[in-house]
Amino acid sequence: MLASLARVVAVTLKEMIQLKRDRFTFGMILGIPVMQLLLFGYAINADPKQLPTALVSRDPGQVERSIVGALERSGYFRVVAQVTGEPEVERLIAAGDVAFVVTIPDGFTRDLLKGERAQILIEADATDPAATSNAVAALNQLPRSALRHDLPALATEPAFDVVIHRRYNPEGLTAYNIVPGLLGVILTMTMVLMTSLAVTRETERGTMENLLAMPLRPAEVMAGKILPYIVIGYAQVGVVLVAARYLFAVPMLGSLGLLTLALLAFLLANLAVGLTFSAIARNQLQAMQMTFFFFLPSMLLSGFMFPFRGMPGWAQGIGEVLPLTHFLRIVRGILLKGNGAIEIWPEVWPLLAFAAIAWTVAILRYRRTLD
Repeated sequence: MLASLARVVAVTLKEMIQLKRDRFTFGMILGIPVMQLLLFGYAINADPKQLPTALVSRDPGQVERSIVGALERSGYFRVVAQVTGEPEVERLIAAGDVAFVVTIPDGFTRDLLKGERAQILIEADATDPAATSNAVAALNQLPRSALRHDLPALATEPAFDVVIHRRYNPEGLTAYNIVPGLLGVILTMTMVLMTSLAVTRETERGTMENLLAMPLRPAEVMAGKILPYIVIGYAQVGVVLVAARYLFAVPMLGSLGLLTLALLAFLLANLAVGLTFSAIARNQLQAMQMTFFFFLPSMLLSGFMFPFRGMPGWAQGIGEVLPLTHFLRIVRGILLKGNGAIEIWPEVWPLLAFAAIAWTVAILRYRRTLD
């Protein structure tokens, strides 16, 4: 039977009318490419500049100021703290407050004037090699440029040596950064998607009437729906951690028990998002569309794919709201740095606050009727 052009046109018109009536889907069709254009065009930057740097100077003076000035003129370094003790250095770099620590040793100027090979130490937080690689490469020019203008008498070629210590990831292996990050990405995708379909699936299958007939409060329904997914989430975590340890040799310096507790806050935050979408959406298609609309900025603005410090301020502000941003810092901090409860708490409480807000919205949006 030959196809009829008139019938094809009729079906096409019917589909266009249906799409016009489904304004939510039409909005997503336009909104997702616009979001991608904005994020990739304005927010993503693989070459972060102005990285926060701490200075440990045991030889203050003109030479120190010249070196600091050369670092800042490179565009990659911004001195935000000047510390004296090793404990403060460890705290700053473990908490992720600084990306670099520059140490100018005692007698540095004296060694320069005597013609001896003076050295400065630069420690880099290498948990994310992509974020610091260009800055580390720029350090090769420091001995040739730092003293050229301010102290030309000392501007030999090169005037001193730069010793670079890549903390937590000396070999710069991307697996140390990517594999722990995948733990958060996988959980975000699966937890939000599965729970976003939880209530809408009941409606489409016709079982929502039975659920509404039960003497259940909205909070009880929500709790009953997320508990199985919490178990599934922990099972996924177990698989990823085993693979990370035995396939990719990712170091696990911190407490896995602490990671398990922090993981619960992350799971609750994502499950609450999924339930919120499930309560708002009228069908599974809308729920999946909202999930993708949430997952895309989570991938791009959390620091998983691109350096977080390379993004402009407004993009970092959005990223700070997303649960994945905080969990990446938690999991990398525990596994690679051996962080404890004090170091990860600044990232845990935003997860708990996010989960509480999303949980409240989900309960308020929960429909007690099918209308």
